[in-house]
Amino acid sequence: MLDYLRHMAIFVRIIDAGSVTAAADSLNLSKSAVSQHLKQLEHQLGVALLNRTTRRQMLTPAGRNFYQRCKAMTDLGREAWDEAREAHEIAAGSIRISAPHALVESIIAPAIGRLVSHHNLIEPKLLVSDARVDLIENDIDLAIRVGAMPSSNYRQQLAGHFEEILCASPDYLQRNNITPQTIASLAPDCDYIANHWQGQNITHQGKHRKSGDILKLHFNATRQANTLPAVIAMACAGAGIAFIPRFLFKPCFDAGKLDFVLPEHVFASVPVYAVHTFNKKPTKLVRLAIEAIKEEMNELSSLKNESK
Repeated sequence: MLDYLRHMAIFVRIIDAGSVTAAADSLNLSKSAVSQHLKQLEHQLGVALLNRTTRRQMLTPAGRNFYQRCKAMTDLGREAWDEAREAHEIAAGSIRISAPHALVESIIAPAIGRLVSHHNLIEPKLLVSDARVDLIENDIDLAIRVGAMPSSNYRQQLAGHFEEILCASPDYLQRNNITPQTIASLAPDCDYIANHWQGQNITHQGKHRKSGDILKLHFNATRQANTLPAVIAMACAGAGIAFIPRFLFKPCFDAGKLDFVLPEHVFASVPVYAVHTFNKKPTKLVRLAIEAIKEEMNELSSLKNESK
């Protein structure tokens, strides 16, 4: 059985390298030794795996199916090898993380802070930006992004969700006679504080917790800012209505600075993704950072559910 596994691994290398010669070079073996492995494999299987000419090689139908199985086997073996080695590796080194303003103070910084408290040889660098920066050009190891992700060559992993709240200062709501009953008719004329990426014409759709009725509200952005903290500060000062994450709304609500516009309605949850450039398996530092951020998001969800 061990001979079979070696033959199969070398067969995968022949296909991946493109030729017997290239596979021999990468394995530091002679061309004749690699050819012999392939010959023995085909003999033991009783089927041709490759059609070879002096210029090219091409998998047979049986060879294509067999290659996929062998490839999966070698990939699994490599993962097992890497995991066994990493179990004894020390988490150390630098990691550059890009994240939007909205998540840094409440989620990303605490998560990475706890991570380095357990692995003090990790040297994180947090780059705070609401722009979706190019990971390769900016040498970013991990980017945390909010909202639907467009298709790209980057790898992405769901880190969690958060709920958003339509809110305003109690003073603004009182001055403009805004209540859950009047907001639908008043919304187009309300002052709306938009983050720059939201654009000018904004629609929010809420679902009533009990009845399930859907309410659509249409706003025109009359105030704008390019960071969420600025949006929140303007809303707390009475500049208008804003749509902000619940975990940022709560301390403002507790302090009496913001109040619900629609306390009985919920809005679609927003996904948070961890994005990196590693083709299959990210480095240990990136995996540890993602796990820490996921834990922080889970704790945030638990607090949200307790507060309802």
